[in-house]
Amino acid sequence: MQYRVLITDPLSEEGIFPLRQAENITITAKTDLTHEQLLDEIKHYDALLIRSQTTVTREIIEQAPNLKIIGRAGVGVDNIDLGAATEHGIIVVNAPDGNTNSAAEHTMAMLGALARKIPQAFLSLKNGQWDRKSFIGVEIKNKILGIVGLGRIGSEVAKRARGQRMKVIAYDPFLTEEKAHKLGISKGSLKEVLNAADFISIHTPLLKETRNLIDEKAFEMMRDGVQIVNCARGGIVNEDALYDAIVSGKVAGAALDVFEKEPFVDHPLLTLPQVIATPHLAASTVEAQESVAIDVSADVVKFLSQGLVSNPVNLPSVSKEVMGKVGPFFDLTEKLGAFVSQLIDGIVEEVTIHYYGELAGFDVRPLTRNTLKGLLKGNLGNHVNDVNAKYLADQIGIHVNEHKTSTTTSFTNLITVEARTKNGSRSVSGTLLNGLGGRIVKVDKYYVDVVPEGNLIFIKHKDQPGAIGRVGTLLAQENINIAAMQVGRAAAGGDAIMMLTIDKYINEYDVNRLTELDDIFDVTGIQL
Repeated sequence: MQYRVLITDPLSEEGIFPLRQAENITITAKTDLTHEQLLDEIKHYDALLIRSQTTVTREIIEQAPNLKIIGRAGVGVDNIDLGAATEHGIIVVNAPDGNTNSAAEHTMAMLGALARKIPQAFLSLKNGQWDRKSFIGVEIKNKILGIVGLGRIGSEVAKRARGQRMKVIAYDPFLTEEKAHKLGISKGSLKEVLNAADFISIHTPLLKETRNLIDEKAFEMMRDGVQIVNCARGGIVNEDALYDAIVSGKVAGAALDVFEKEPFVDHPLLTLPQVIATPHLAASTVEAQESVAIDVSADVVKFLSQGLVSNPVNLPSVSKEVMGKVGPFFDLTEKLGAFVSQLIDGIVEEVTIHYYGELAGFDVRPLTRNTLKGLLKGNLGNHVNDVNAKYLADQIGIHVNEHKTSTTTSFTNLITVEARTKNGSRSVSGTLLNGLGGRIVKVDKYYVDVVPEGNLIFIKHKDQPGAIGRVGTLLAQENINIAAMQVGRAAAGGDAIMMLTIDKYINEYDVNRLTELDDIFDVTGIQL
């Protein structure tokens, strides 16, 4: 069968070489199509290859009856309607690894330029001044580099920094002692990294949890004279706080490639001589652009010839029968994964998902992927999806088990998610109740009946009179309204739990205050 591939953004000839090699693929490149022209053109093609210029809307997808795969030559897929693609059974692939080397090299180039004040010295020389005294830098040898986020790019930066004889300490929610030892670096908490580092390089995704991660409080934890590098995402470093920290002398310099709002041309940061900046260039190399195009072209060829892909972004189609049975549990399994991820203490090493009842007779792998998505999403962000969740879990080193049992004593179907760390294991069970939707019915050994949505507080306490009242009084003082409450106990007078549904997320300060109350052992704020 002959397939037709449409390329609507400029790609190098080297990048599309895998497509050229395939005998059953015809390539058409039209890089100046308007939205309306693409609507008319797309109906003739089996595959679409784009970069960032083309926006693939639901309208375009609905006008593409033959389209089987969309390839994005790059990482981000914000310009593709993933929901519409999934609904229409269209696989979306990207190239998550193609710019890793480029971004790591740019980070190290920025670090070196920052340490030796190279851009400032060049500008001075260009303006006709031969000024050596004003641009005395520092060596990076034996300096401590703190890396916040040790994914693909952060790990590559760590390797390069070690090659420059820097000492490296890193923080990442999924960093194990074993991986740190293998890289020859130290593992620390965020506070320990900020306390120790002479240079700090940011490599986390931009999430709700990481937005403004480096703020006024973070700068207060740092050494005087620290220098900051951010080639990850704008918004992780609070730009106003960074400005104040530089002006005060706390921060000696900053090298920035990304900004909260781009183009970034009029912020006071750019007026400071201690700041060097580039316009989001970390992935802008000839090699990176070719690499991402080659990766995604190869995936298109692989899919059209074998039905397989290496870097899927959305969920592949499943049979209508399987979807009819497991589909209603999608939201519940994601919530169970998210719940247990916020309950655990430490790095997840193993996840076991137990399926009881009728579900045991079906292919539950989509539910397992969905559970992992919920488990990982809080730390890895929205790029975690049903398809790549298992892959990411494997990369992190999480061992995943599925257990099926056709009988269950209490419910037609029951799903239990158990996560194990070096500090122990925690579990949560859920089911669907006819006409009522999803329910959390058990946490660890305690039975409850909780709707898995919104803001929750999970409290372990001693089963004594007054414990519940003290919690309610403190929350009232903080103007936190309790919408629902569930309690459970193992035995009278022993350990017990409270599950509170509240109207707003509880902050760390209030969690600590609750923990200090009499008979309260542990308090966890959970957001679903």
